[in-house]
Amino acid sequence: MDLIARISRQFQDNTRTTLDALEMLAAPIAGAIETITASLLDNGKILVCGGSGSSGDARRFAAQLVNGFELERPSLAAFALSADASTLAPIAGDPSPEGLLSRQILALGQPGDILLTLSAHGDSPRILEAIGAAHERDMRVIALTGADSKATTELLGPEDIHICAPAERTARIQELHLLILHCLCDGIDCLLLGVED
Repeated sequence: MDLIARISRQFQDNTRTTLDALEMLAAPIAGAIETITASLLDNGKILVCGGSGSSGDARRFAAQLVNGFELERPSLAAFALSADASTLAPIAGDPSPEGLLSRQILALGQPGDILLTLSAHGDSPRILEAIGAAHERDMRVIALTGADSKATTELLGPEDIHICAPAERTARIQELHLLILHCLCDGIDCLLLGVED
């Protein structure tokens, strides 16, 4: 096996996927930046959750909002729902794992807050329930998905934002999601701090 050639193909596939996604995703990413910033300026908070492998990215995004990204600024109100292991433990009245995130949203979410979801593996039942709970609490949803997300698309309302990575491979979807999260952090900081370039 020629490992150098294989590695080169991974880099080329990543670059091609990223450039193909730019034109399609720039407007919804900009809309998400404006939506999150408006919520934060109105004393809202950002609740973030991810399905399975995306939960680490959810925690990182929330931490970057709280602790800062690349610019010095005050902490922003963000919380990763998947971070609290004791809350995610089975609950006597609701042993179903699908309801664990939605219960947290119903407890913590308020009108004007934002739910940001990440799911690279199609329509996660846990994420779908989380979106339903956010709507019940009059929260807007920003959903980062991959191409296989029909149920999520159907569940989102007209005020929600769907940022769908145009890729089939999980690795490419996750790479795009991480880039999108970095764009969100950068854009939010720039809007809050009045950075022009």
